[in-house]
Amino acid sequence: MTQPTLTPIRFENGLWQGHLQAESEPAVKVQYLGAALKDVRVAPAEDGWLISVSVPVAALSDGVHSFVIVDAASADKLGDFTIIAGTPATDDMRAEVGLLRAELDMLKRAFRRSQNESR
Repeated sequence: MTQPTLTPIRFENGLWQGHLQAESEPAVKVQYLGAALKDVRVAPAEDGWLISVSVPVAALSDGVHSFVIVDAASADKLGDFTIIAGTPATDDMRAEVGLLRAELDMLKRAFRRSQNESR
């Protein structure tokens, strides 16, 4: 028996969708903040199953929101997805870009120094 493989397709208009390659119809459970979401649909698709998850409005707010998709029968993790929104996301990205710039400047200085020393 092969392991099920979950591939994300899209997240649009509050609906996350993924394709699950599995031999038989899976019993899928999606957990958010430790609770199972109610609006999870599984439909037949080419070479597997289409998983549709209606994301709760509460998750469309500032911060990082993680969802874990599990096989309800075995409790094995099939996959996950994360939504990052709002001011913290912007600040995190700015900080990350700032760190990358600082590292690039440091590398440029070290490279120039090594080139000057080799002359």
